[in-house]
Amino acid sequence: MISLASSPSPARRGPALTAVPLLVALALLLIMAPASLAQQPAEDAGDPTIVLERQGRTQVRLAYPASEIDGSLSGDTLQAAREIEQTLRDDLDQTRLFNTMGPTELSVLVLTGDRAQDFDQYRSLGNEVVLYTEIQRDGDKLVLDAWVYDLPSRQSILGKRYRGTLDQARLLAHYLTDALHFQFSGRPSLALTTIAFQSERGGHRELYLMDYDGYNQRAISAHKSTTGYPDWSPTGDAVAYMSYFSGTPGIYYVDLESGQKIPIYRDGVLNLSPTFSPDGRRVAFASNVGANTDIFLCERACTQPRRITTTGAIDTNPSWSPRGDKIAFTSSRSGRPNLYVMDADGSNVRRISFEGDYNDGASWRPDGTEIAYASRKNNRFRIAITNLVDLETRIVAQGPESYEEPSFSPDGSKLAYTVRRGQESQVFVMNADGSDVRQLTHEGNSSAPDWSPHPQR
Repeated sequence: MISLASSPSPARRGPALTAVPLLVALALLLIMAPASLAQQPAEDAGDPTIVLERQGRTQVRLAYPASEIDGSLSGDTLQAAREIEQTLRDDLDQTRLFNTMGPTELSVLVLTGDRAQDFDQYRSLGNEVVLYTEIQRDGDKLVLDAWVYDLPSRQSILGKRYRGTLDQARLLAHYLTDALHFQFSGRPSLALTTIAFQSERGGHRELYLMDYDGYNQRAISAHKSTTGYPDWSPTGDAVAYMSYFSGTPGIYYVDLESGQKIPIYRDGVLNLSPTFSPDGRRVAFASNVGANTDIFLCERACTQPRRITTTGAIDTNPSWSPRGDKIAFTSSRSGRPNLYVMDADGSNVRRISFEGDYNDGASWRPDGTEIAYASRKNNRFRIAITNLVDLETRIVAQGPESYEEPSFSPDGSKLAYTVRRGQESQVFVMNADGSDVRQLTHEGNSSAPDWSPHPQR
């Protein structure tokens, strides 16, 4: 378990500094991301609160010198300490909120080791804040201490302490990244989010989870049957999925705290593609009745599902809108599979995809303004995003492979998706504009990613 503290002891913080004055807060407005109010987490009650009002995002120029690692550390403990530092640097880069200057760029400075005196040195390179970190051992735990100072005023902005086991090294860095991001933007980062996916690496297709950056991949199902197509509950407590565990495709969810696998609906011969409502109480899914596949709604503890599409076309792959008032889905009612949006009761259906010859797999941007999906053209799927107001569509990923199954991150800045090359498939992630492509999985055939919500603060 990770233990948290709002601030390391004053004896280890260097010069005693007061809270950020009003002029410093006003200066910080010019360099930080927009938000109505950067509320501090409960454990940071003593830290200054910074109001952020400017529209648009400008990166915070952050000096991050080498971490001070206890010289007595060795072996696995030293390796874990170094992993904390490298993970933190990678996390800060991934946020795109910070323009981080590391040890290589800072090596041109002549530093005294006195933090207060070195502030002007860091500032001479254009930095606005500095992050100091120290890593030491306390029994069987690693301790990560961190301090952030505003360079123009020399005032303290943030102090944090995290304590965890060696195998939680990366998690310690993720916690600090999230605290830094929240301090400077008023919003959580992606560092503590998780991606669910399906993979065949164990001989059967099962459910897996991984950290947002692809590390710490672990199985959460062991049905030894075809299992997949995960969908996170809005509170992150459960993952819904489809499995042939009982012989025919049924809808289940896994309670992540207990690990218990709980059936939602298993009647009939075909039940597919579950999606949680934003309140977590209901699930929409596709089910076969007679010779037709339609969209149904059901409580999490399902007794009698309610059908909400009845056209005679094949309707599948529902995706609930962030507000819970609409559901996007795939339908063949126009002759070929296309995306449609309807009210949550099945009324007011409208088509939203008009490009390509096969469109499927809707993922809502968290603000509800756009939908990402796979759109096929020339026998290759591409990742398309359609604006729901004017139906303007842009292609953000295309190439010689097929790009499928997009899933927006909870802040809307990134997309996880599947890349298929012949019979092989792997999970990738990119910025929502198609830049900064990274491969997250490499083992077996992995696909169908679904990004978790932010952990509840």
